[in-house]
Amino acid sequence: MAGRIPRAFIDELIARTDIVEVIGSRVPLKKAGREWKACCPFHGEKTPSFTVSQQKQFYHCFGCGVHGTALTFLMEHDRLSFPDAVEDLAGRAGLEVPREGGGPDPRDRQLDDLYALNANVDQHFRDALRDSERAKEYLKGRGLVGETAARYHLGYAPPGWDAVLKKFGATDAGRQALLAAGLIIERSADAQKSSGPGYYDRFRDRVMFPIRDSRGRVVGFGGRVIDQGEPKYLNSPETVLFHKGRELYGLYEARQQLRNIARLLVVEGYMDVVRLAQAGIHYAVATLGTATTPEHLSRLFRVTGDVVFAFDGDRAGRQAAWRALETCLPFAKEGRQLKFLFLPDGHDPDTLVAAEGREAFEARLDEALPLSEYLVRHLSAEVDLGSVDGRAKLAELARPLLARLPEGVYRELLVDRLAREVRMPAPRLAGLLGLGAPAGAAPGPAAPVRPRTARLSGRGSLASQAIARVVQQPAAAREVRHPEGLRLAGDRALDVLAELIEMAQSEPHLSSAQLVERWRDRPEHERLAELAALPLPDLGAEATGRELAAAVERLTAQAGPERRLDELIEKAANEGLSDEEKQELRELQARPRAPG
Repeated sequence: MAGRIPRAFIDELIARTDIVEVIGSRVPLKKAGREWKACCPFHGEKTPSFTVSQQKQFYHCFGCGVHGTALTFLMEHDRLSFPDAVEDLAGRAGLEVPREGGGPDPRDRQLDDLYALNANVDQHFRDALRDSERAKEYLKGRGLVGETAARYHLGYAPPGWDAVLKKFGATDAGRQALLAAGLIIERSADAQKSSGPGYYDRFRDRVMFPIRDSRGRVVGFGGRVIDQGEPKYLNSPETVLFHKGRELYGLYEARQQLRNIARLLVVEGYMDVVRLAQAGIHYAVATLGTATTPEHLSRLFRVTGDVVFAFDGDRAGRQAAWRALETCLPFAKEGRQLKFLFLPDGHDPDTLVAAEGREAFEARLDEALPLSEYLVRHLSAEVDLGSVDGRAKLAELARPLLARLPEGVYRELLVDRLAREVRMPAPRLAGLLGLGAPAGAAPGPAAPVRPRTARLSGRGSLASQAIARVVQQPAAAREVRHPEGLRLAGDRALDVLAELIEMAQSEPHLSSAQLVERWRDRPEHERLAELAALPLPDLGAEATGRELAAAVERLTAQAGPERRLDELIEKAANEGLSDEEKQELRELQARPRAPG
């Protein structure tokens, strides 16, 4: 049936649906306090980690990370399209699905136009590579062949300030689209004073790597300098299509190449992914200039249960590895393997696989350090295990890390491994660390376990927590004054927060599920669904509203200086700064930031 399903009907359908009845008709649910639990229908497990909240009308699995509304469940479990899932729920509620006869939603059309623009610019870069002997020689010098370059759509952004601008930005609408896609940059206010308003290409004289989403659509680009220059790698900025904390370069290509992915290797550079694929290792992916995020891990574990991180063996590489370990802890459980590979000095995956070949490189992956062993070795190196004081310090260092692990066999085995270093029986150590009572002892009060939090690109966990509060208790938004001030930062996370608050204020009776469904066709939907499932203390709408209002005030206060800081960093990378601007940049970077 043609036409869009009206938003008001989706709201009504969600309001009339009981998610417990929908999921309970397919999965045996058992009451567990205020929620319902079951073994997850999306991955094999023996201990239930799949929860359904009747209050939020949401489901979430703490094992594999799946989450969503009743509509999402039908789409994932029954493999239905969105319209078919709507028809299914409507049939249960005795409703007929209406259709709008008008054209497509303007917002959808804008996103489609941006996808099309990225695809055209991708082809433009590929054509430029074909015509550039210099760029082709560079890739040949890195050991790449034409077939590999074609598979990954490698391209070239020619030198000059306006190649993309001239071809795709002849009109004002074209320039605005390029700006929205992050392909051009607006000149600074100072530059406009001297040469007038204008724009210039973001990518110049760089080998180009298109970043594709799970459907193969180009959402952004990465560019690497051919000669010397900084930054070595330059990525698209955050846009409505591209969120670097969620995307993984090479994951689309890996899924196209391999039917079953037994293992994924996480590396740091685009060239590492491409060079490894040419060597026959088609399961490498790269983060996009950012540390590994919970969103990355959720995506990885939806594909495979075995993840290996590759890091340089120097100090910076080991610091990055430890940060990755801390992010991985809530995802570590039985049935999964998380390993860490430290590369020989002077090598990255690109050069190492070229030097020793596929078999030797994969042998290194097989021998990579498991998360549990890496954790114990790292902490043990910071103490004197020969003394009682040192072993006590080791246990105390491990306490907050172990508390972030999901309950289960994996955590018990890791406690047992740590107990051998501390020279204490594992049950006794677990009891002292608040992870369970020692054998034969009367149970004492449980140590408080902080709920797992998640991050959102932008102002960090403060913005993330504020968004989670709005999504989980929309009524709390009525306590917020002037949410429009958040938009001053030019920060996508704060724009989303402002829009959510305004939406909840204008329609006070929206539920969590209804609010999230409003975003289904937008890039932020998956992240909002994840935050809706985040376990947070139920403070009530009024107390949550006060907490939310305070967070908005703090974020708004940061918006102006943070925006100016971003502008100066961008200008420093592309144009250079005056002495006055350099001093301003130093002062802004030295500003204490509100904890987030």
